[in-house]
Amino acid sequence: MERQAGILLPLFSVPGNQGIGDLGQKTLMMIDELTRAGIKIWSMLPITAVQEDNSPYSMASSFAGDPIYINIDRLAEMDLLTQSSVINCNKFKNVVDYETVRKFKEPYFQRAFKAFRKNYKRWKPEFEQFKREAWWLNNWTAYELFRQLNDGKGWTQWPEEYQTWPEAQGVNLRDYVEQIFYIQFLQFIFYRQLDQVSSYAREKGLILMQDVPFFVSLDNAEVWSRKREYMVQPDGRVVQLAGCPPDPYHEKGQCWEKPMYNFEVIKDDEYRSFRSRFKWTARNFDAIRVIHFKGFDFVWKVPENRNPQYGQWASGPGRDLLEKIVADIPNTMLTAEDQGELRPTLRAIEDEYGIPVMDVLQYRMETKLLKHKCTENSVVYTSFYDTPTLEQDYANFTNNRKIALRRFFKKRGYLHRPFHDLVCHYAIDSDAVIAMLPMQDVIGLKDFGRINDPENPHGDNWTWKLKDFKVFPAELDKIHEWLKDAGRLGDGGPRKQVAEVEDNDSDDEE
Repeated sequence: MERQAGILLPLFSVPGNQGIGDLGQKTLMMIDELTRAGIKIWSMLPITAVQEDNSPYSMASSFAGDPIYINIDRLAEMDLLTQSSVINCNKFKNVVDYETVRKFKEPYFQRAFKAFRKNYKRWKPEFEQFKREAWWLNNWTAYELFRQLNDGKGWTQWPEEYQTWPEAQGVNLRDYVEQIFYIQFLQFIFYRQLDQVSSYAREKGLILMQDVPFFVSLDNAEVWSRKREYMVQPDGRVVQLAGCPPDPYHEKGQCWEKPMYNFEVIKDDEYRSFRSRFKWTARNFDAIRVIHFKGFDFVWKVPENRNPQYGQWASGPGRDLLEKIVADIPNTMLTAEDQGELRPTLRAIEDEYGIPVMDVLQYRMETKLLKHKCTENSVVYTSFYDTPTLEQDYANFTNNRKIALRRFFKKRGYLHRPFHDLVCHYAIDSDAVIAMLPMQDVIGLKDFGRINDPENPHGDNWTWKLKDFKVFPAELDKIHEWLKDAGRLGDGGPRKQVAEVEDNDSDDEE
């Protein structure tokens, strides 16, 4: 794998005319800006349908796209709307108001659907082809229909006839033909636009990266439709959940609302449904970051009382599953989100398959820890989507810590005044095969810009957005030379040698 650099930027954070970054022209403009700067990878976070909290990781489906990312102007290009009827919504806001955007876009979707239905003969071959490819569409359609009929609640809160529909077929879908057609129309449009974006990125040589979690949410269409593959009862009662044991950071451990797999069942089926999530993602994304990668090695099973202190370790599927995934998508880059306690057996798996591990500099922003070089087979991040930005963190450091860090970077030849420039340049020059920079760190946001704060679930999470294209392109131009010197442009050019500094304690806090 060649040395590359990437940008971490949620799709919802891209400038947009309609209140949110979406699958329209502004995203193509973003691809142009990234590739012009020499960026090779864009990690955009999941864009699948979500639950009520709008977190991209609270997935209502591993396959169905969230209609909020459908671009309205593109509907006009398809002659499903008139361009003159399209207006803007929160165009220059730096936050996403999900409720407002959904309400704004829905009437456009309904009007486009009427035009689509009226001219269905024109679209039928393409629409039918999509339905043949999207093997998950029928299950999603029923799930989303029932979710709408039950006020947006997840399946574990539905009446029994809806909960058990995959097994008993107790609700007649013929009564909802129009709603079903509309739900499928939205998925057709979503993936038509995503196909255009991913094709454009491939033409430009930009790798789009997507996250695929090892575990899925309980209130998820795949769990509802394939309950026997999870430790879940037909009525939604959970027998075992995923989590982690008590540790210095979580004295009571953690219990996630993610059901444990019934590994015996999915193994007998050669992990078919598990693998299908990776294969479908690889349709549009040429790189996948596996969330909770260590689940391949071992899992913490939490009992139905949801007390992680009474959980137990169990072996994960290991190489048996991973080798099948690699064989399914041989041309897709895999990277690992593998933070926390790790065993040598996991490192052995990562090394065997050449899967880069995760290294977040912000987690070790002390001189003694920074002296440990990044390993070559790693993806180094300056910060992450659930941490403060570099400048937000730096503002809370003691003066001694600030002085020590600046002395550390200065001795290694980094003389920039802004702290975020020091860390970004250092990451780019590191030995890590991939340097991944959150856009907030590239432009040095201080007061606003954190994507998610896990300690404040009711805050403004998942809402940060770039207002326009005025500021960040110049910041991307600035790092272009750093990428060139570090040999990350993919042109075979020489890599600048970073100054070797004697390893002593002179950088440490006083």
